[in-house]
Parts: sequence; structure tokens; C-alpha cells
Amino acid sequence: MVSSTAANLVIPDSLLAKEATGILREHSTELLFNHSVRVYLFAAEQGRQRKLRFDAELLYVAAAFHDLGLIKKFSSQDERFEVDSANAARQFLSAHDIPEEQIQTVWQAIALHTTPGLTQHMRPEVALLYSGVGLDVLGRGFEQFSTELREEIVARYPRTNFKEEFLQQYFRGFAHKPGTTTGTVNAHVCERFIPGYKSPNTCDLIASSPFPNSDSLV
Repeated sequence: MVSSTAANLVIPDSLLAKEATGILREHSTELLFNHSVRVYLFAAEQGRQRKLRFDAELLYVAAAFHDLGLIKKFSSQDERFEVDSANAARQFLSAHDIPEEQIQTVWQAIALHTTPGLTQHMRPEVALLYSGVGLDVLGRGFEQFSTELREEIVARYPRTNFKEEFLQQYFRGFAHKPGTTTGTVNAHVCERFIPGYKSPNTCDLIASSPFPNSDSLV
């Protein structure tokens, strides 16, 4: 008899999911591979706990691709890394003739996985990828998640030196284009690791707008 814990550690075994795993394994680091699988397992269990109806295959592909934009092969010069990741997933899914509506769901889930305050109002796959990432990276919802299952997931997909190494690999993924992080949580990472770097301040941007105040024209 399979335990409930083991049953909840299954990843989709469809051809699409297997190919996504192959791409993740081929191009990612061990740290990002384990992180991505943990994100899926955490997200899927959160979905089950909340009794959400979600497409496990789409959620898995989103988790597998969500950080690939940090890898040089998938990284652009001028897009947010999240968009690079989402675009890689779009190309992959399009090559498998997945319907556009499903592709857009995966694209949104990946593109918004670092954006707070929005995803909970969107499709389950979008909301769950965000919450799975939040649990694995920030520990958000740590106490509400099953201890037994959490420990089993980490045992299978270890967090070896995760806090230190993840930040380093994360930063390297967009260090060449810090301007793309403006207005996002990733700006904090650039400010931490780039000496003297300061993300543009919205107040300064408003003040320097080329539009004059109307009363100054009178």
C-alpha cells in the first residue's frame, strides 16, 4: 500500500512532462533543478489542500521552466528573466501544439511568479506556482504545510547550501541587465550585490517627467 505522503510526491509522467524534465535537467543546475521540482510538489499539495481544480501537467511545466531565464541559453539582453523563462515555456508548448489558452496560463504563471498581490486572483495554476515559489524560497506558509510531507520533499530534492547558493545563481541570471529589475523584488538583489547600484526611485521619475504642471503654463 502506498502511503499518502509518497502518493503526494508524484510528478506527472506524461510525454510533455518528461520532456520538460529533460530540458530542465540538461540546462539547469542541480540547485535549480531541485528547487523547481520542490516548487511543483509544494504547489500541487497546496492546491490539493485548498481543493482547487488545477491542471497538474501545466503546473509542472510552469515549475520546470520558471527559472530557466536565469540560464544563459534562455536569457535575453533586455527582458525580465521571468519573461525569458515564460517565453521559453511558450516555445516549448507551442512546439507540442498545446492550445493557446493553456500556453497563456503557463506564460502568466511564470511571468508573474515574483509579483506579489496579483496571482491569487488568477487561474489556479498561476496562483499555485506563486505560492509554491514563496514557500520554497521565502518559507511563506511554512507552518501551515504538512511537516511530514515537507521533510520528505526536501529529503528527495535537497536544499544543499540553498540560501547562499540560490542568491548567487539568482543574481547571476540578471546581473548583466539590472535595469530590467526596476519596480520588482529583484531590484533588492541588484542593490545588495552591485556596489553603488541604486534602483530608480519612482518619486524621482515623476519629478523629472517632461510634462510641466499646468499651473506653470499660465
